[in-house]
Amino acid sequence: MHDDNIEVLRARVILENPNLDTADNDNQWWLLGTAGCHLCDVAEQIITQFQAVQPISYQYVDIADFDEALMMEFATTIPVILTPSKRLNYPFSVMDLQQLLA
Repeated sequence: MHDDNIEVLRARVILENPNLDTADNDNQWWLLGTAGCHLCDVAEQIITQFQAVQPISYQYVDIADFDEALMMEFATTIPVILTPSKRLNYPFSVMDLQQLLA
């Protein structure tokens, strides 16, 4: 089941970041973060650990590339994972990522 808000959110992210508008990205997870974000680095490490047991592909998306309204929406919640159907705000663990696939 798709959450309409996630579809809208992903569409807005694509508007700000047109290179994400590819067939490959339809099923890809996006890790939203920005440079100098320590928690974003931690989130990438967690995803890397998860990839050892579950071969998912993800794209790092820098919120600094967004317009101000969209950037402010994520400014206090990054890192955020957007899957095609779900949103997961930090903090999360490898177990939480497993739940995203359920």
